[in-house]
Amino acid sequence: MSASPIAAMFDRISPKYDALNHLFSLNIDKVWRRKTAKAVAKSQPKTILDLATGTADLALALAKHNPLAHIIGMDISEKMLDIGKAKVAQRKMENQIELRLGDAAALPFEDNSFDAVTVAFGVRNFENLDKGLNDISRVLKPKGNAVILEFSMPERFPMKQLYSFYFKRILPIIGRLVSKDPNAYSYLPQSVERFQKPDDFMRLLAEKGLKNGTKRQLSLGIATLYTAEKQ
Repeated sequence: MSASPIAAMFDRISPKYDALNHLFSLNIDKVWRRKTAKAVAKSQPKTILDLATGTADLALALAKHNPLAHIIGMDISEKMLDIGKAKVAQRKMENQIELRLGDAAALPFEDNSFDAVTVAFGVRNFENLDKGLNDISRVLKPKGNAVILEFSMPERFPMKQLYSFYFKRILPIIGRLVSKDPNAYSYLPQSVERFQKPDDFMRLLAEKGLKNGTKRQLSLGIATLYTAEKQ
């Protein structure tokens, strides 16, 4: 599992991952995850699959806002999961949150297993986006919800220009200095730029049977929260 280049990269940066996320976003990423967890809670799910769970920040937010739900978090990086497991144990939430090593494009679950599937800042890292979205649709129950939080590029002046400069010039330098990884924080802006624009991603979700979609821009378009329902 950890043989994939993306898994290996996240294994390398795992010790600094949380600190860098909070530093780069000025802790706004915590607000975004809280909004995501609240969006999930609207349908009162009993079973939630959190893909690309990383160090379990979203899984923990989901547990807080969905106290009756059983949450399975899955990620391809074993070292990220190790940090997540420590957080879950520290909060004594092992009975509600289960973390597993796994690939979003080959989910080991039966069809129609989950009331909700979530992804925070991970769908753009899927090595095969089509397979990943197909599997999300497959494991969701009918009328179940996919709730996806992802970075996006602001489109309005001056935020577009300021964000582009920060993302391409400043973030990679800080990331390299703190994480000691020469590639990881160059990969981040490149992956965001390559990812689908919000309207295109909404259409792709619909093609996978995830319809009645909404998209909500957060923090002037730095992130977008997508919701869609399995038909």
